[in-house]
Amino acid sequence: RTRRKTSYFKIRTMMAPSSSSNSSFFKKLLQRCTEINSYLCIGLDPHPSEIENYYELSEEERSVKALEFCKQLIDATHLHAAAYKPNGAFFENIGVNFGSKTLLSVMKYIPSNIPVLLDVKRGDIGTTAVAYAEACYDHLGADAVTLSPLMGYDSVQPFVSGRYLGKGAFLICKTSNPGSNDLFTLPLLEMREKGAPMLLYERIAQLATNQWSSTSINSAPEFGLVVGATDPVALAKIRAIAGPNVWILAPGIGAQGGDLIEAVAAGFNDQGTHMLIPISRGISRAADPGAAAEEYKNCINTAIRDRPRSSADEIDALSVNNDISNYQRDFIEFCLSKKVLRFGSFILKSGRTSPYFFNAGLFDCGQSLFMLGKAYAASIVSSKILCDESVGKFNVSFDVIFGPAYKGISLGAVVSSALYAEYGVNVGYAYNRKEAKDHGEKVE
Repeated sequence: RTRRKTSYFKIRTMMAPSSSSNSSFFKKLLQRCTEINSYLCIGLDPHPSEIENYYELSEEERSVKALEFCKQLIDATHLHAAAYKPNGAFFENIGVNFGSKTLLSVMKYIPSNIPVLLDVKRGDIGTTAVAYAEACYDHLGADAVTLSPLMGYDSVQPFVSGRYLGKGAFLICKTSNPGSNDLFTLPLLEMREKGAPMLLYERIAQLATNQWSSTSINSAPEFGLVVGATDPVALAKIRAIAGPNVWILAPGIGAQGGDLIEAVAAGFNDQGTHMLIPISRGISRAADPGAAAEEYKNCINTAIRDRPRSSADEIDALSVNNDISNYQRDFIEFCLSKKVLRFGSFILKSGRTSPYFFNAGLFDCGQSLFMLGKAYAASIVSSKILCDESVGKFNVSFDVIFGPAYKGISLGAVVSSALYAEYGVNVGYAYNRKEAKDHGEKVE
């Protein structure tokens, strides 16, 4: 295999093409995926936990260990890697003297026919953005980068224009962490065609793949999108907005709990292309990283081959239906993202076949109970039978919320709590016991 045995000057020249260049990161990526039949992106993350006694080592010793870690991972997995994704933070963490040098050594070691996506999530404007672009492309030799688009087009333009026309940039659109809902799912004043509010992540996808890509080379999009595999609803929506030719990077499979089959069904296009699945710890911590990479590659390909008909239309119908309230839409989308609500063919306890299944047992964490309580509370105060709102005060027509054992106990608790927290409605809460209590109280 051919490695990057080039001098620093040659890296600068090779990695900074002129605006007349016909090269394109995304063309190179598609070619690589097609040649080896893989959509696996392998993370190169020399996390301190991956290196024994990391914090007891000198900076130079950390550099040696991190480089050795990455080289061994590349040697073991290069046959199955559609792309490599070094995470800049773990190299910066090595120290100010050796961090960048170590990352540069890793970049040079990666075979030149394998695209390299540098994960740095930069986001700034003006000369700062230009400096970031020069650092990523000229000094480190990256083929593409990850960026935050929240400061607008002028924060991403320097990475894909001028000398860097043909480079790639994946824009953060809807990330895989639960906290991404704090911002990326906020409704905007701008409306969709069917009348429902557009969410922030939908607007980012629209901007990146339409307005911002209007100057791209060879009529191909300049930007890819980072969309968490943990949210198949968002994946399906973003794929529908972006169209079939936009690349999606979908982190979150494995350690973060994303479901590979659902992510593949929601995010890949109809041809089964244009999405990368990044895996880091699932490969680097395996007893045999090469075998693990091959297994992930094969699992992705199997999921692509066997993927069911995309439920994007059904999801979109739910989310833009004018007859449902915002709290109902939010709750449905949350249930879909937690796999509480699933569509398909299910045999019920009664023996009947249902086109959907609702598994309330998957409301199994604080976030789930919080969302569940909010949804029920909103439903109650929206009911003309159960609640009357007068002079800014909610007056409910009942005194107690009863939660039948067992699942109803926690449900009654979170609903009564949400009523008070969200609307100032303070009602009683009660539940039954399935077993007689024979301890702890005096029997008269």
